[in-house]
Amino acid sequence: MQKRHSQRNHSQKKNKQKDKMNNSLKSYAKYSGIAFQMGAIIFLGTWGAYKLDNYFNFENHILTLILSPVSVLLAIYTAVKDFIKK
Repeated sequence: MQKRHSQRNHSQKKNKQKDKMNNSLKSYAKYSGIAFQMGAIIFLGTWGAYKLDNYFNFENHILTLILSPVSVLLAIYTAVKDFIKK
């Protein structure tokens, strides 16, 4: 009887460890996905502004100076929204 009880406890401990590992992996995937999303938003905003500056022949790169910080703010907004949602 005691052997069954100890096997059950051992099994429960293994299940708890497995659940903890799954939760850790899910958290890692969620946060790394948010980081990649932020990087993509910042890159695309800055790259698009640079291309527009070249297209309109702006020598002082005014669109890059304006849209780069806007893309950073947009990335931060998106990340905060995802943190609150999840």
